[in-house]
Amino acid sequence: MNEENDNYLCVTYPKMFVNRNSPMTETCMCWGFECGNGWFNIINQLCQNIQHHIDWSIQNNEQDLKYNEENPDKLKTVRPICNQVTVDQVKEKFGTLRFYYNFESDKVKDLVKIAEARSSVTCEFCGKAGQLYSKGWCKTLCNEHANEFYKEEYKYDYICENCNFNFNYEGDLETFQCPRCRCEKIAKKS
Repeated sequence: MNEENDNYLCVTYPKMFVNRNSPMTETCMCWGFECGNGWFNIINQLCQNIQHHIDWSIQNNEQDLKYNEENPDKLKTVRPICNQVTVDQVKEKFGTLRFYYNFESDKVKDLVKIAEARSSVTCEFCGKAGQLYSKGWCKTLCNEHANEFYKEEYKYDYICENCNFNFNYEGDLETFQCPRCRCEKIAKKS
């Protein structure tokens, strides 16, 4: 990831990336964000969602404590605080995003799973719709970057006009559906 995007994430989410410049004996964040700029929006949205969840849990906890203080005869259960997440490493592995952190909660785990899944259909270089290629190195790439990265290895005969999925097929296209979106809007590439 370029320096501008790296700085933006660290400045916007300082509590999460508190270890960004710590030594490698303490964290893998010392190497920065080890993925392409195409996943910047996914990482930014993930961090925003995690930090919002943490801040919301603190706010709810404070409200519950205040309510119980003001209403000792009507006590209600105090909602727990979600611990502050600090990030240990952000990288590409096997073609998709990996986001390693501490202070796990079910909500944070779900948010990370969603972001990692989104990376599998988003080009790591430009952020356009992509697909996972696994010839040699695994990469999630759009058509343009796949042709650059793999040169002539990935040439497809057909494209889905609905979701832009590229594929080869040797059967009857009259009854064929797109493997990704299951529509029937298939076109021969020129």
